[in-house]
Amino acid sequence: MQTTLKGPVTFTGIGLHTGRPVRMVLRPASAEFGIWFSRTDVVDRDPLVPARWDAVRPSQLCTLIANASGVEVSTIEHVMAAIAGCGIHNAMIEIDGPEVPILDGSAAPFVAGILARGLRRQDTPVRAIEVLQTVEVRNGDAIARLDPADTLEMDFHIDFADAAIGVQDKFLRLANGSFVHELCDSRTFCRQADVSAMQARGLALGGTLDNAVVVDGPIVLSPGGLRHADEPVRHKMLDALGDLALAGAPLLARYTGNRAGHAMTNALLRALFARPQAFRMVVADPALAARLPGAGLRAVDAPLHA
Repeated sequence: MQTTLKGPVTFTGIGLHTGRPVRMVLRPASAEFGIWFSRTDVVDRDPLVPARWDAVRPSQLCTLIANASGVEVSTIEHVMAAIAGCGIHNAMIEIDGPEVPILDGSAAPFVAGILARGLRRQDTPVRAIEVLQTVEVRNGDAIARLDPADTLEMDFHIDFADAAIGVQDKFLRLANGSFVHELCDSRTFCRQADVSAMQARGLALGGTLDNAVVVDGPIVLSPGGLRHADEPVRHKMLDALGDLALAGAPLLARYTGNRAGHAMTNALLRALFARPQAFRMVVADPALAARLPGAGLRAVDAPLHA
């Protein structure tokens, strides 16, 4: 069955790139509604923006969506990962600015708020996107690929010169709440030199050591260090789940990312939907529904870092 929230959940914080305060409310929605953002500060144009792969616009360092009226919402990947990882299919996200609050740089606060409010099953079956053929996009050494699988799986590789990150690999089946238990508390990360360069260009104005893992060579500058020894690759997988959630339905596929980022994952979805023979929509029977992200989650599964 499809799922929505039992009631509204409110989040307040600042935008990572704008540094401006923002208030966001996740609200329940009817079956078949999907996920939409509503810009409550916009009064002269259409304020509704669909959380969908074909609404993504080019953007640096984050995922940005826009509607035909030019109304935008950016940095949506963490809340979209939380929504997908908690198995929510229908929600309206009201937001009073152009950027989702960064909170602690992970999806954990979103997950904790969602699970505390609770989920409501709806009397409508879940449809999933079954990948039938391999689809791949490349950009130099970077690769993003979807292969057929019976549930959503991820296999991610990163390689950074900084000793605090280095080479990291992780594979995970995103079934039975594994996103909440394994990935959701992993924070965005960057190098100190990149922070200074971005802020000089008017980006990452809200970035601090409290909402990102900042490294300088072998040193982790953020208080408390890493939450996981491989937190950076886990966060890359978190981002990928949020970007894949823009497919509009759960994916039955193995996602492989090698140095892949937001733009490549969106390019991968565009390549998938450009090939109708490479996928089909299926109605999830109880056995399949039990393998989807978020199945069986309870309030006690909320992450410790939230």
